[in-house]
Amino acid sequence: MENLFGLIITGLAIGSVYALVAMGFALIYKSTSIINFAQGEFVLVGGYVALWLYTDLRGLAFEALAQARPEVFAALSPAGWQLVVVAAAFLLTIVAGLLMVLALERLILRPMIGEPIISVIMVTIALATVLKGLVTLIWETQIRNFDPPIFQQQDGLRLGVITLPGVYLWIFFFAALFLVSFALFFKFTRVGVSMRAVAADQQVAQSMGISVKTVFAISWSIGAVVAVVGGMLVGNINGVNIELSHFGLTVFPAVILGGLESVGGAIIGGLVIGLVQYLGPELVGQAVALYNRAFDAALVTPGNLEAVLPFVVLIAILMVRPYGLFGIKEIERV
Repeated sequence: MENLFGLIITGLAIGSVYALVAMGFALIYKSTSIINFAQGEFVLVGGYVALWLYTDLRGLAFEALAQARPEVFAALSPAGWQLVVVAAAFLLTIVAGLLMVLALERLILRPMIGEPIISVIMVTIALATVLKGLVTLIWETQIRNFDPPIFQQQDGLRLGVITLPGVYLWIFFFAALFLVSFALFFKFTRVGVSMRAVAADQQVAQSMGISVKTVFAISWSIGAVVAVVGGMLVGNINGVNIELSHFGLTVFPAVILGGLESVGGAIIGGLVIGLVQYLGPELVGQAVALYNRAFDAALVTPGNLEAVLPFVVLIAILMVRPYGLFGIKEIERV
């Protein structure tokens, strides 16, 4: 029971990051009708940039500050400096993600407006390949860890005999914070209302004086921000390496599950896929063990189920609801 509860917490924590990245995926599609296959590479870039700022630059910054302003360096405790470094790395990673996607949107994606959708999708696939190649060229492919970890394992919460690891609680908190912040942004701000209007009907929104191109740029920016934040959060668990780009591939079932046109559905889909990925293998293993005891069999639980089960759920849902759980069912009359 304790192990099962721990898997649920882990699944919800990772699922919240899936939900965060899936929200950006769905937002880009809802506003621009483009499926962004480079979303996983945005996560990859975010993880490596955050690691570089946090780990590689902190030593140089500390040394420079200690030499230039020793009184300032001595004023803060180690815990205080840790908080400053984390906040700086976090904010600068978001800025780097924004600058990257704004440049890509202005130079590559905006000129593709009006072109066939398949052409734009192929451009996003090419961007994914280029970004992965640049990351490999700059940081290589070996696993690198945040040192010291941003979220300490020992900062957990104890509920009776069950201890909830601090790293998963912090990840869930930050992912939920961003999800709620963007939900409020979409609902109550002028820019959020403009984005919803463009998502509903681009021509009508443009006739009302809304700049569709600006909304496109904002949509891509938000998609990049949630992706780089997701990379920073997930990279603190298992380290950062080139395989982090596969995170976007696992997010894809979450988006399809919730419905491509539904931002809220993408969030729910992310949480469901997180639970399936971490809780599913345990349940399958217990079912296999129960079958073996009941029928004196010797079945073996398949390996790598955490990578397969999200797509099994995706296929099952699409067989029943091809447009996703919360997607829009389009009816064409001729």
